[in-house]
Amino acid sequence: MFIFLAFFFGREADVHALFPGLCAMFVFFIASSVGPLITPWEKRAGTYERLLSFPVTVNTIVLGDVTAGMLYGIIIASVILTGGTIALTYAVTAGGAVFIAVILFLGAFCFASLGALLASPATTVPANVMMLSNLVRFPLIFISGILVPIDSTHGVARVLSYCSPITYLVDGFNWGLNGTSALSPVVDLGALVAFSAAFLVLASAFHRRNVMKGL
Repeated sequence: MFIFLAFFFGREADVHALFPGLCAMFVFFIASSVGPLITPWEKRAGTYERLLSFPVTVNTIVLGDVTAGMLYGIIIASVILTGGTIALTYAVTAGGAVFIAVILFLGAFCFASLGALLASPATTVPANVMMLSNLVRFPLIFISGILVPIDSTHGVARVLSYCSPITYLVDGFNWGLNGTSALSPVVDLGALVAFSAAFLVLASAFHRRNVMKGL
């Protein structure tokens, strides 16, 4: 919220144009924060060993962490989206509402998968994982289309914005709330699915490699 306000105040910016970015930022930080906290805490408390003793695979454990982060992000972001839509009197169509729900689900799943990936280092100290996650998450915020619209960027800045999964969630929220977007809604959905698959595969691979470390 403070990052958003720092860029909002003092600028002649339309809050209707910036609100989708604020929602995407909430989803990103909330959904990606659960994984980096769960795994090191479980290893410190000894409950991670108990999970490994159950007849489940590491992939199942990772997917459980991802599901927790996804649901946490969806629940809180839904409140913010609903409240903001009513307060700012957006004229959201039925199709736009369905699209927002779908892309919110995909965005939360994508960012929760990133959180599970960031939780893969073998450590029992949550602060160590959170420090690593912030080194990744904050650059993604600044190169995405949250604070500076994609249409306003050119050259290297635009290429970098395409490398951030947040860009596609912001663009999707823009389409659902304002009816305009820099990219096709299909591209936004496809990009989030691709990023989700990549993060989930990498998270499972690194967790399997470090499964017995840090216990």
